[in-house]
Amino acid sequence: MTAIPTWDQFMAPALRVLSDGEVHKARWICNAVADELGVTDEQRAELIPSGQPRYLNRSLWALSYLSRADAAERPKRGHYRITDAGRELLAAHPEGITEHDLREMPSYVSPRETRATSPAAAPGEELVESTNLSPSEQVEEGIARLSAEVAADLLSRLHANEPAFFEQAVLDLLIAMGYGGAEGHATRTQLSNDGGIDGIVDQDALGLSRIYVQAKRYALDAAVGRPEIQAFVGALHGNQANQGVFITTARFSRGAQDYAGSVPTRVVLIDGARLASLMIRYGVGVQTKRTVNIVEVDEDFFE
Repeated sequence: MTAIPTWDQFMAPALRVLSDGEVHKARWICNAVADELGVTDEQRAELIPSGQPRYLNRSLWALSYLSRADAAERPKRGHYRITDAGRELLAAHPEGITEHDLREMPSYVSPRETRATSPAAAPGEELVESTNLSPSEQVEEGIARLSAEVAADLLSRLHANEPAFFEQAVLDLLIAMGYGGAEGHATRTQLSNDGGIDGIVDQDALGLSRIYVQAKRYALDAAVGRPEIQAFVGALHGNQANQGVFITTARFSRGAQDYAGSVPTRVVLIDGARLASLMIRYGVGVQTKRTVNIVEVDEDFFE
């Protein structure tokens, strides 16, 4: 599949769509531009982490930037119309408009220019960092990159610690996820049943509902196979248990996954990638360094 056009590649087609001088809804403009650019159904189904279609996010940012340059105006919420400045801009750059072209317009003020004085620049000059991602995509990408780095660090540290530490960390995670209930608790065990049980989570004060846990540190690039899951299921049967969670720092082989899905006993497999993701999501082994609020203009305020 070819790449979805970058956000700035949506600008010239947007002005062409608006060149009839009429007021159009933003969603209609975005779809008309996508049609002109040949964005496929498959590409339109591609989502950014927030759940918004990527093509729609980029085309809406294109409209926002055109509005900042007074190339398009918003007579009412969610509606756009081309301006005389927009017609001149399109006439000057019919093949495509870049943010640099917008910066040449007297009315344009960039909301996101990142400037850094560079030794390579002449005195008084600045280099402007540009990107093909929309501003919201930049935020999403930055968060994803930071999360990936933290996830890798978490797994490395979990694997380097003692087995008892890993077992307790796993139980702490399950409690943080709410599986201990309001009055339940988790206990690390030393049972010696076939396959072993490393922990038990009581989901109520009387222990009538229990989740049995096996937590195993394996090399991060290793694969847990079917025999290990069979042994765990045997341990569950030995405890008259009907549900269990097998958590590892490694990954599961296809045979292990197929077997876990075929047995009557409910067995949930959590590999290293999902383990790290859950720890970040539920705040186990991590702490919030800074909270950033992302704001946008309240259109209702100006109506």
